[in-house]
Amino acid sequence: MKFIITSLLVLLAFTGIQAQEIKWMSMNEALKAQEKQPKKILMDAYTTWCGPCKMMDKNTFTNKDVVNYVNKHFYPVKFDAEGTEEVFYKDFKYTNPNYDPKRKGRNSQHFLANALKISGYPSLVFFDEKSNVIAPIVGYRTPEQLEIFLKMIANNDYKKLTSADAWGKYEKEFKGTFKN
Repeated sequence: MKFIITSLLVLLAFTGIQAQEIKWMSMNEALKAQEKQPKKILMDAYTTWCGPCKMMDKNTFTNKDVVNYVNKHFYPVKFDAEGTEEVFYKDFKYTNPNYDPKRKGRNSQHFLANALKISGYPSLVFFDEKSNVIAPIVGYRTPEQLEIFLKMIANNDYKKLTSADAWGKYEKEFKGTFKN
């Protein structure tokens, strides 16, 4: 009996933890999901050696406000920008033929990361419902700093922001609700 109760408590605790995670997918999975149900994509382009990438995983992508918002409004993609995944995007197969499995630390950049013009890590890349790139955002973001970008993209407000002045006004008037 004690074993059953302990098992149930562990299962409930595990289920609670699972409910507070971003439902990461591969880019191929997100693109396939878009065909059935159009939705924007949020790609987290990271590398295994990147300290700020690990901090975003730990501090930002575990925040319940971020988790709930991302899971509701985006297909979230985890993409190793120096990895070996084959990605089929816009009728082209992107690979990383120069990847060296013996290398420690930095490796060659994946051709998709190169095509997306990713220049630093972490980089968040937003795609519209038809898989077109909206914008990349380079650098570590706290939940509060990320909120404006998530909501601007999800609500299509970015379409109205055609100048630095418009962005400045939007940023000044934005009232965030995410808590750290």
